[in-house]
Parts: sequence; C-alpha cells; structure tokens
Amino acid sequence: MKEMLRTARLVAILFAVSALTAPSIATAASKRWGADYFPNIPLVTQDGKTVRFFDDLIKDKVVAINFIYTSCNDVCPGETARLRQVQKLIADRVGDDVFMYSISIDPETDTPAVLKDYSEKFGVGPGWLFLTGKAADITLLQRKLGLLIEDLEDPNDHNVSLIVGNDATGRWMKRSPYDDPQVLAGLLTDALHNWKVPRAGGTTYTEASLLDKFTRGEYLFRTRCNSCHSVGGGDGIGPDLAGVTQKRDPVWLSRWLQSPDEMLAEGDPIALELYAKYREVPMPNLSLNDLDVQGLVDYMHKESMRVDRTGTADQSGAKAPAHH
Repeated sequence: MKEMLRTARLVAILFAVSALTAPSIATAASKRWGADYFPNIPLVTQDGKTVRFFDDLIKDKVVAINFIYTSCNDVCPGETARLRQVQKLIADRVGDDVFMYSISIDPETDTPAVLKDYSEKFGVGPGWLFLTGKAADITLLQRKLGLLIEDLEDPNDHNVSLIVGNDATGRWMKRSPYDDPQVLAGLLTDALHNWKVPRAGGTTYTEASLLDKFTRGEYLFRTRCNSCHSVGGGDGIGPDLAGVTQKRDPVWLSRWLQSPDEMLAEGDPIALELYAKYREVPMPNLSLNDLDVQGLVDYMHKESMRVDRTGTADQSGAKAPAHH
C-alpha cells in the first residue's frame, strides 16, 4: 500500500513539473506560425516609413492582409471598396487592436506616393497601411501566407487574396474580400479576439429575424456592387444607380456591366467621363455572365422604381462611403 502511495505521489510530482515546463497552446501556435515562419522583410508605407513585416506589422496583433496593385482593373478596386466598408464598421479599433494592410504586387509601379493617392481615392481612414517593397520579398510573403498562385503567365494576375489572423494565437483564415462586411468585421473584432470585448445589448438567437430570400440580381448587387454604389442612397465611390436603367442605353449598360475594362481601353466617351468624374477609380470587371447582367439590370430597375415610389433607399445593406 505504501509503495502504491509513493508511486502515486511521484506521478503527481512529475505531472506538475511537466505542466509547468510544457508550452501553452498559444505559445506552441506562435512558434509554429511566428518569427521562425514569417519573413521579417522590410516594407514601405504610403507615407514613406520603413517597417518590418513581422516585428512591426503582425507580431501579437489581429490583422487583415490583402495583395493588390493600383493599376488593376479587375478585382482590386472592388476588394479595396469592400474592405473600406469593413474599416467603417470597425471604426476607431483600426490601428488600435485591429490592423489592416494592403500590399502591392507591382512594387515597381506602386511607389509610396502612388499608394497614398490610391488610398485617398477610396477615402481610406487612419490605421490602414498600403505597403510596397522588393518584388522577391513580396512574392515570398505571398507564398508564406498561402496566397500565391504559382505559374501565372501574368505576374500581376491574382485571385481573391485576403487573409485574417491573430499572431498571438496562431489562428489564420483565408477569406474572400467580397464577404459580407459585417461578417469580416465580426471576425476581426470578435472571433479573432476570442470574444474578449463584450457587446452591449446583445440578443439571443430566438430574437433573430428570418433571412431574406434574394433574387440573383439583388444577391449580386449586395455582394459585388454595393461597396461602391447605392440605389437611391447618393454617390459613393461610384455613382448612385437610381434610374440608371432609364438613363443609359440597354445595350451600353449590359456591356458596361460585363466588360468595363474593354470599354475604357477603347475610349468609350461615357466610360471615360465616369472614370474622370469618380476620381479615376476604374469600374472592375466582375466576370459576370449574361444571366448575371440581366439579373442586375432587373434588380436596379425594380429597386429604382421602389425608391422613386417610397422616397427611401434600402438601408439593410452596407452603403458606400461618400466622398469628402
């Protein structure tokens, strides 16, 4: 019996010692995805300040990182506009306990001055850095973050490229920049902080309303268009689209929705006028098919009629920021 008790005490002592010396889950995660994994490359902000990727940008922080280039006429303008909505929802927490970074994959063109001009076009607020650096360093960083698409014919071609994470816990998630901005904001302010910041006036699931059933056109507008446009809510990054189906020729409008980059390249006068009027932010090519375009046209027409009838714009979706 005494021998059994001695053995039990010895096991207990060994367990206690191992518990004191074993790394915590967070520490283990940090070592796996921390300084030994992420390259501590130098980058330059839109204000000309040199920073280190790991030491200055992500160490012990909750971050959102995407890769863009300012001459992109495809997904980059839409990504930036959507993340601007996220920044507005998070408000003063950006630069405090949430940090946002957009890194150029065309550093030869995207100097700090070019990036600063680009950020100002979208009305970006404080705490969101636009960064450039050496091409090889940025490619390495994309690869480490799992956001590099290998063997592309065009080195400036890329797909959705957003990742959010918390270096302290080692938790990282790839997301689409076209996610609902409230979902992205919730990830950055709640989930990645392990819900440490309490919400005032919370409700239970029993008080939740039923989800709306969207038409194809409304779904596309909410996920692709309302980061830059509203219907009856006033101009944002792009023009208010109330009445656009009556204002524009149907053939022109359909092609503009499907191939705006081609129309700009061809020098279409209306396309050039819009480009000049709205701070030279190009309408992105959203890779819409014929059914998508028809759905959007139908939605904009019906929503314009509803706004005209009621005098109120739809407030359920996130609205684009107004120019100042």
